[in-house]
Amino acid sequence: MVEVVRSLQTYYIASETDVMSAVMGCYNVARELGFDEGRVSEISTSVSELAMNVVKYAEFGRVELSELTNGKAIGLRVTVRDKGPGIRNIEDALSDHYSTGHSLGLGLPGVKRMMDSFELTTELEKGTTIVAEKWV
Repeated sequence: MVEVVRSLQTYYIASETDVMSAVMGCYNVARELGFDEGRVSEISTSVSELAMNVVKYAEFGRVELSELTNGKAIGLRVTVRDKGPGIRNIEDALSDHYSTGHSLGLGLPGVKRMMDSFELTTELEKGTTIVAEKWV
């Protein structure tokens, strides 16, 4: 059974500088939890993609990092919340090369592939929450 051991850090996101702070903090947390370099890179890239989406589409949000356990396994939960416009078509948003922001459209599908679990909830005009987990 997955349990949250503790909340580690929260980053408030409103600018690219905030994104970089969240990425660096996440990198350090993942290393401290014992993730290898490849997984640290996947987690950091995922945080970068998700936090940049906050800046591009919602203007303000937050990234929360939590330590998880499942028996003896250790994991990291990344929760990204915003109060932006929401995502109109989740299926399209999770498809490669789909973008409403004139980008490559690889962010959300890439995060879904890099992380061990990925859950997206959204409500139009109220915001989006993404919860992604990675295990050591």
